[in-house]
Amino acid sequence: MTVATLPGLEPAPTPAAPPRPGSRAARMALPRSVDVLKEIAAEYGVCVRPLAMRRTDLNTGLTEVIDLPCGATREDKCGPCARKNRRLRQAQIREGWHRDDEPLPPPEPATEEQKALVLLRGHLEFSRDEASRASQWDQVDDLDEAIREVEEAITAEGLRGRVAPPHSTGDDDQGDEDTGRRRKRSTRRRQDAPDLPRRKVERRTVGRTYTAPDGTAYRPSMWLTLTLDSYGPVRPDGTPLNPDRYDYRRAAWDAVYFPRLLDRFWQNLRRCEGWNVQYAGCVEPQRRLAPHAHFAIRGTIPRDVLRTVAAATYHQVWWPSVDAQRYTLDRLPAWNEQASAWVDPDTHAPLTTWTEALDAIDADPDAEPVHVVRFGSQVDARGVMPGTDDAERTIRYVTKYITKHTGDVHKITSIRQRAHLDRLWQELQITPCTERCANWLLYGIQPRKANAKLKPGRCKGKVHQRDTLGIGGRRILISRDWSGKTLSDHKHDVRAWVRALLGVTVGLDSVDDQGATVEPVRHAWELARPDDPDVGPLAHRLLRAIGERARWRSELLAAKDRAAQLSDTATKTGTNGTTGEGL
Repeated sequence: MTVATLPGLEPAPTPAAPPRPGSRAARMALPRSVDVLKEIAAEYGVCVRPLAMRRTDLNTGLTEVIDLPCGATREDKCGPCARKNRRLRQAQIREGWHRDDEPLPPPEPATEEQKALVLLRGHLEFSRDEASRASQWDQVDDLDEAIREVEEAITAEGLRGRVAPPHSTGDDDQGDEDTGRRRKRSTRRRQDAPDLPRRKVERRTVGRTYTAPDGTAYRPSMWLTLTLDSYGPVRPDGTPLNPDRYDYRRAAWDAVYFPRLLDRFWQNLRRCEGWNVQYAGCVEPQRRLAPHAHFAIRGTIPRDVLRTVAAATYHQVWWPSVDAQRYTLDRLPAWNEQASAWVDPDTHAPLTTWTEALDAIDADPDAEPVHVVRFGSQVDARGVMPGTDDAERTIRYVTKYITKHTGDVHKITSIRQRAHLDRLWQELQITPCTERCANWLLYGIQPRKANAKLKPGRCKGKVHQRDTLGIGGRRILISRDWSGKTLSDHKHDVRAWVRALLGVTVGLDSVDDQGATVEPVRHAWELARPDDPDVGPLAHRLLRAIGERARWRSELLAAKDRAAQLSDTATKTGTNGTTGEGL
C-alpha cells in the first residue's frame, strides 16, 4: 500500500529539458518571420492585405503601383484597418455627444439663377399638363426630355434634392401582378399599448443647460440601453433552462425586425419630447443571443419618459400568416416553366401569389399582424458629464465589439451554448426576411417577383447567416445631425490635423477645404493583379509600408514635442516677451 504524501511535501516537478539544438522541436520553437512581420505591421497600423492599384498619369503616361488599405471593419479580416475604423467611430461619437451648438448651419438662400431654373421647371410642368389633357403625346415626350435636362441643370447649379418626382416610373419595384397602388394600414394605436403625448418638434438638437447654485452652467448628456422581451428563463451563461419552452420563433422574428423597432422608438421619443433628439450607438447581442442596443444621447431626458416611450413603442409586421409551415426542406414546391410560378409538388396547383396573400389581409376586417415587436422591461439610462473618465469609458464601451462578427461577440465555451446557438440559427433559416425572401415558399406563398432561382431555406440574406444571428443590417446607428459629418469628413479632419502639425503644404493645391478635387482628373486607376510583373511580393510591400509608417511616426512625435515646447515657452513668457513670474 502506498502512503499518501503530506500536503506541502510533494516533490517539485521536474523541469522539462530544453530541446536539443538543431532538432525539429528547437526549430519549431523559434518565432516565424511571417508572423513577426504581420505583428509589426499591426503595431504600426499597416494594412496586412493591401489592395494593389495601378495609377496612370494621363499627361505623362507614367504608371506606378500604389497599395491602398483594404478598409475592412472586422479584425478577422484586417486588424489595423478595423481598429482604424473603430477610432474614427469613437471620434465621431466624441465630437457629437456633448455639443452645445447645432452641428449643421441653415441652408443658404437661393441664387437668382437657381430661382430662374425652378421657374422654368414650372413653365414646363404647366405645358406638359396642357399637352397631356389634349392627348398630344408627342409633345409630352419632348417636354419630358426638356424637364429632364432642366432637372440636371438644377442639380448642376447647386440645389439639393429633386424639385418634383419624375412622371414616368420603372417597373423594378412592382410585381408581375401588382397594380402599383399603395397599401394602407390603420395607424390607430393598439389597445394594449399606452398613449403618448405628441408635441410639435422644434428645430434644435442640443439639450437643456443647467445652472448650479454657484452659477456654474453645465450641459450633461445620457447613456441608454434598450433590450428585447424575455423568451423564457435562462441560465447565467445565456442558455435557456428549458429549451423546449423557449420561444425561438419569437426570438428570431424580434431579431430580424429589431432595427424597425429602434426607428419607431426614436420617432416616438422625438414626438413626445418635442425636439430633435440625436443619438449614436451600436447594436450587439446579449449573452442569450438576443440583440440589444447601447446609445449615447445628446442632452438629458427624464428616465420615466424613456421607460414610458419604450413601453409604448411597438412595430407591427403586416405580412401573410406563418403559423403553419406547409412544406419542409425534404418536400419543397416545384417551379413550373409553363406557368412561370411555383406549384405544389403533389397537386401541381399554383401557390398563392404575393398580391393575393396581401389582398386577403386587406379584405379581412379582423386581420391581425403576423408579428408584433416590443421592448422588454429592462431600460437602463444614466447621465454622463462631458470631459470625464466616465464619458471616455462609455465611448469605448459603445465601440467595444464593432470590429467583431455578431456571432463572435460571445465565445461558445460549452455544448449547451452551441446547442442554443444552433436552435436559434435553425429558426432564423426558415424565417422570412423580406417580401422577396425564398422562405415564403415554405408557407405556401410565392414571394414577390418569384423566379426559378429561389431556394427555400437557403436565402442569401444576412439575417439568415450564422455569424449575424438575425442582425443583418448596420450595427452602428448614428443620427444625421449628430456631428454633421460623415466618416470621410472625419478622415479629412485627421489628415488636416496631421498636415498642420507637420507643416506640410505640398500636394494640397488640387484639393479644397472640403477634400473635393478642384482640378481636372489627371490619373486613371485600375486594379492590379497579384501576378502582374510590376506588382512586387506582399512581404516587400509590407516592409516598405512599415518603414514609411515608422518615419511618419517619428516625424509626428518630433512635431508634437516641438509644439509642446512652444506651448511651454508661451506659458512662461507674456505677450510682451517678459517672463510670467513678474505678472
